[in-house]
Amino acid sequence: MAEEATEHQLLSTAVHDTMPDKYVRPESQRPRLGDVVSDARIPVVDLASADRAAVVSAIGDACRTHGFFQVVNHGVDESLIMAVMAVAREFFRLPAEEKAKLYSDDPAKKIRLSTSFNVRKETVHNWRDYLRLHCYPLEHFVPDWPSNPESFKEIMSTYCTEVRELGFRLYEAISESLGLEESYIKKTMGEQEQHMAVNYYPQCPEPELTYGLPAHTDPNALTILLMDDQVAGLQVLNDGKWIAVNPQPGAFVINLGDQLQALSNGKYRSVWHRAVVNSDRERLSVASFLCPCNSVELGPAKKLITEETPAVYRNYTYDEYYKKFWSRNLDQEHCLELFRT
Repeated sequence: MAEEATEHQLLSTAVHDTMPDKYVRPESQRPRLGDVVSDARIPVVDLASADRAAVVSAIGDACRTHGFFQVVNHGVDESLIMAVMAVAREFFRLPAEEKAKLYSDDPAKKIRLSTSFNVRKETVHNWRDYLRLHCYPLEHFVPDWPSNPESFKEIMSTYCTEVRELGFRLYEAISESLGLEESYIKKTMGEQEQHMAVNYYPQCPEPELTYGLPAHTDPNALTILLMDDQVAGLQVLNDGKWIAVNPQPGAFVINLGDQLQALSNGKYRSVWHRAVVNSDRERLSVASFLCPCNSVELGPAKKLITEETPAVYRNYTYDEYYKKFWSRNLDQEHCLELFRT
């Protein structure tokens, strides 16, 4: 792809005073920001609590009622979190020609800078640029990560390692909350892939007309989101209403992906969420995804299938799931619907 086209396609290379037509959603698909509940109570779990049973129970309740929760005292150092946000911001402020080297609109590419969601297929684009990084095994992928800013590889690889460990600790609590042995989820998912999306949502002249990302569920197992603690933008669907997730300093937002909804036989929910944009400030977020091994067989845990609660989903491989997910539009019906028994 020619460099001019690349630079032209990335939102982060220019200031936008007016809204280009290709970002404007049809009337019926706009975010209706005035209807969003701004003060909803969102489950927060303190992972440092000495009462393990209470932590497991709080996580189970949140997975059942919301499909997501925030965690505090999670063990990831605050100085590392600040460094991640700083180096991410620095990356998106690089000169256009520097960023152009990493640009690709091929969804199969493991490391790429791109824009929107799936530029080749969409009719309307989303107001975001993002850097997608595969992170496991690290030594395999880090050589191809950006070497500008200079500290990028070191900061991000430390962060990836810590977040992976946090994800596995959360798996244990989620397994226990379902009445399964604590190692169940980690074992079932096989040798897990991990990737990240460093999202950049520039200032937007008309946030009412577009999305950073429209409503979707995540196809993976678990997502650990580091939010910009200065600028809100994440919204989740709860009881038919969109609720704003206001950033809590030092917290991560944990959301269940489709694979944990399937594994729990539908008891837990993969949450519909979306990102909206802001007219007076840019916003950053770093989403880390834990994904099952491609070839492993997934589906409801046998222990959760009974006469009263038969299997809601058939078994499948993650490879099959992921291909279906990427071949649709982001905001179509829940991809798991295609795997119902």
